[in-house]
Amino acid sequence: MTILFLGGTGNISTDCAACLHDRGHRVAVLTRGHNPVPPQYEALTADRRDPRALAAALGGRTFDAVIDFVGYQVSDVEAAAQVLRGRTGQYVFISTTVVYAKPPAVLPVTEAAPLGNRFSAYGRAKEACEAYLLARHGSGGVPVTIVRPSHTYSCRWIPNPVTSVGYTVAARLEQGRPVFIHDDGQGLWTLTATEDFALGLAGLVGNPAALGEAFQITSDQVLTWNRILAETSRALGVEEPNIVHIPTDAICAAAPVMHDKLKGDKAHHGVFDCAKIRRVVPDFECRIPFREGIRRALAWFRADPSRQAVNPEIDALFDRVIAAWQGANG
Repeated sequence: MTILFLGGTGNISTDCAACLHDRGHRVAVLTRGHNPVPPQYEALTADRRDPRALAAALGGRTFDAVIDFVGYQVSDVEAAAQVLRGRTGQYVFISTTVVYAKPPAVLPVTEAAPLGNRFSAYGRAKEACEAYLLARHGSGGVPVTIVRPSHTYSCRWIPNPVTSVGYTVAARLEQGRPVFIHDDGQGLWTLTATEDFALGLAGLVGNPAALGEAFQITSDQVLTWNRILAETSRALGVEEPNIVHIPTDAICAAAPVMHDKLKGDKAHHGVFDCAKIRRVVPDFECRIPFREGIRRALAWFRADPSRQAVNPEIDALFDRVIAAWQGANG
């Protein structure tokens, strides 16, 4: 197949492009040109939000499948659908499990769970994109498949409640500086390695049974946030991490930017049922437990000191939230 990636150099999409290429498919990657595209793929450059620029970059070409990793607003998918209508057999929209109503009414969460996340603007925007595409599926729009990942990490991410990008949390743990976890840290959470996610996605691409359907792709391993930080600390060689438990409301009061991240997502249990994708992709299986995945990630960061930079804004956020909590509680 010939497969077009809208975005193909990010946290999740990098391993997905590699997986499909390794299976013998021809991969083209369209980006704005800010990140280099690996030489084994065809590189296309355009702003995907500009229909004219997108059409010019694609020329008269058609694709067996298009995978959209960088659609965040209805205007984004509207522009892409306008250009790709009649030019692809499948439009795979990468959404998110943040579209589901929070807190979940029933665990594990299935694709039939109610949508409508009143806490997360990001989740509501992704839900609106899904609705736009599904409303036009089979009636003059692009043939769509919806994919909903949860917290999915590559070797370039270190999962934590604030931001998984970069080395800041690892550096704080190594230095014995405090890191907060929301509430009592016993919330259940699912982390999925990007290599495992890629296997599920690859099975949906070009699969007629996937058209007009939504699928969540996550690991079956469920951890508490305490366990996630404990595994990270052990992988770093830190025997006694400095962990501070702070109520979600107190975190959000000290750092309002955390409202959507916590109340809209991580402060609620994240446990998912992947029976639906296994019916369509029977060989889908997550093989990388977090204990192994976090060691791979830390090995990647430690292979090059330049990767171990600390983000001063994130570092300051940790300090501000912890100082506010400790100041209010003696």
